[in-house]
Amino acid sequence: MAEEFLKPVLIEAFDLDDAWFQCLCSIIDNGHIYTIERGSYQGQRRLEFDFVTIRVKKPSHQIIPVIPEGMSIPAPTDMEYIQHYLSYLLTGAKTETEDYTYGERLVDARARVQEGSLVKEIPLEVNQIEEVINIYKTQGPGTNQATMEIGMPSDIKLADPPCLRIIDTRIRYGKLHFILYFRSWDLWGGFPSNLGGLQLVKQHMASEIGVEDGEIIACSKGLHLYEYSWELAQMRTKKTIKIPSAKILSV
Repeated sequence: MAEEFLKPVLIEAFDLDDAWFQCLCSIIDNGHIYTIERGSYQGQRRLEFDFVTIRVKKPSHQIIPVIPEGMSIPAPTDMEYIQHYLSYLLTGAKTETEDYTYGERLVDARARVQEGSLVKEIPLEVNQIEEVINIYKTQGPGTNQATMEIGMPSDIKLADPPCLRIIDTRIRYGKLHFILYFRSWDLWGGFPSNLGGLQLVKQHMASEIGVEDGEIIACSKGLHLYEYSWELAQMRTKKTIKIPSAKILSV
């Protein structure tokens, strides 16, 4: 039996609409089907990239996916939802049922400490978005330290740990760029809203810093399509997902 290796994929896209469509096409051609043993939709199947890097040169050009006329496919997101998602990213508010939100981790991070049967939250008193803006405004663009972290070590104990783990930043050629890492990422339902909201965050930060808006480079070893969205992806791309006839092994 021939030895198998991971198949990294690089996607070069113009805007976020183009990035989403290219990812749909590419995952059908290059994705791996497996059964979920732990996580969302446990017991169902996912079509997933081994590893993918997506470069988006002009993410502000078309933020939401465009569904061609005549296709009976619901849009995965819209600007009203993305504007709502932006407020979620810029505030630390969370409900009693939420272990975390991305906004909390960005602007009002709290460390979770287990004391017996109780979990205490200790405020870290840092707004990462404001700190990054201040670093660039007061010390200039020549740094590799302006990184905003979502994940923290205690997340390994959560039933649903954050998918987005890190937002790295760079100012080069007079533009603010985002470099993102997602440990797991729903291509149909999550990708368009996540990148749309983060693009608006980037535009806000670039304006505050006084530079132009730049690129997004996102990478993930878990960008996937859940089985419920396979038919939608095939309709949008006019491609066919090749499902192995042999039994699919869990990994």
